[in-house]
Amino acid sequence: MSRRNFLHHARVWLSGAALLAVVGCTPLQVVTHRVSANETSVPAGRYQLDPYHWNVSFDVDHFHYSRFVIRFDKVSAELDWNSGGMEQSTVSATIDAASVNTHVPLLDRLVKGPDMFDAERYPTIRFVSTRFVRTGDDKGTLTGDLTIHGTTRPVTLNVTFNGHAANPLTKQETLGFSADGHFSRAQFGLSKWYPAVGDEVHVAIQAEFVRAVEGAEGQ
Repeated sequence: MSRRNFLHHARVWLSGAALLAVVGCTPLQVVTHRVSANETSVPAGRYQLDPYHWNVSFDVDHFHYSRFVIRFDKVSAELDWNSGGMEQSTVSATIDAASVNTHVPLLDRLVKGPDMFDAERYPTIRFVSTRFVRTGDDKGTLTGDLTIHGTTRPVTLNVTFNGHAANPLTKQETLGFSADGHFSRAQFGLSKWYPAVGDEVHVAIQAEFVRAVEGAEGQ
């Protein structure tokens, strides 16, 4: 075996051994981790979207065969959490309109091109919350201003607070949410390809927020 191959196999073996060691020595607090749905347990402050644990996607009717999913690969968001809970807290999110991912390269170019998002002229999709109305102990409707393609319209999302706890691995205060809603793409000037592609857009969101580090850039 050449020295190069030997070093490659050695690195693979060491990586695997390290992973097995971590798995084999998983702390009890990791495997027994629980979160609290009690909003009063959440420390007030600013939280940022965890860059590794989120999903934002749009899906639309496709020839009545299925719902075609468009995922976004670049999203940032900030949550200003007040001790009053969800009613007193606000969130804002920015989506890179050019980060669309349909798993079809040609369609990616069409969706972010001038016929749809026109990402070169309108590079961001923006949501800023304006009001929260509670509908249950851990859920409610969140209304905000959604801006797409240079047009701003109110949109309402159904939001569920999944819980809060310090992450057992990172030790960071972490909040989890699920949300979904609907809007008409025609209201944002995005009527291309209708009716082959439906007008109603379903929004699906999964998000974890971590408490921002004091003194970090932008804080």
